[in-house]
Amino acid sequence: MRPARIAHEVRDAIEARYIAGSEPSAVLPSERRLAAELGVARATVRAALAMLREQQQIRSSGGGPAMVIDPRLIKAPQLSSFTQDAQARGWRPSSRVLEAEEEAADVTVARDLGIPPGSAVWRLRRLRLADASPMALEEVWLPQELFPDLLAEDLRGSLYELLEKRYGSVVSRHDRRISAVTVDAQHAELLEMPVGAAALFATQVGFDRRGRRLELGRSLYRGDRFDFTTVTFSMRRARTSPETGSGERAVPGLLSRSRDGPDGRPPQTTARATREARS
Repeated sequence: MRPARIAHEVRDAIEARYIAGSEPSAVLPSERRLAAELGVARATVRAALAMLREQQQIRSSGGGPAMVIDPRLIKAPQLSSFTQDAQARGWRPSSRVLEAEEEAADVTVARDLGIPPGSAVWRLRRLRLADASPMALEEVWLPQELFPDLLAEDLRGSLYELLEKRYGSVVSRHDRRISAVTVDAQHAELLEMPVGAAALFATQVGFDRRGRRLELGRSLYRGDRFDFTTVTFSMRRARTSPETGSGERAVPGLLSRSRDGPDGRPPQTTARATREARS
């Protein structure tokens, strides 16, 4: 049997015995013990572990034992950038700029950004990676009036950090819509996924504290690498007052924030890939 095939079989055996069903941070046996259990050379075990690291199923550092990690990036119900989320997991975030250009805002982009149609905007399309592994495709539009000379900046890092440091603009609120989609051949190649695999499509508008619309973003997330979590509150209602006879009314403040973001209709799988997890 070819050595490469043996290494793949050893990888599958390690995954089945020690990774599947294990909690994150569970420690794998040593190379010596794995070699003895599986009846193969330590070099074969080492190659199998290297494949598992590339798949972001295990992690080891400083010569320590390999540990199981959760390969999914969890987006909690708080505003954070892709860079922050990846760094919180101990991953190295990066971006590959696919397109960066000036264009005139069409009717949809103009509506979502609250600017007149035909206004000058920047359009950025980037592939977001964690430890060099593709995680999401993002496409974002930003008003040129707010961010002059943006394309002269380094766009491979955190976009939110750049907007804050270079322009003094801080995204403090997102209006976001998420839909389940499948990926077509073009997007599957970029995200290194099978054609037809599940993905999450997100559309969002970012606002600053004054309510200005700073960005329109559309993102395509790998369905096997992202989880989005939400926090849900009950809608408490006041009882009818016998004195006034007034009916039930919502307690003020619980759902006071407006939802005036984009229509966010999910794209066809043949649409251009887009991005959401702002850098």
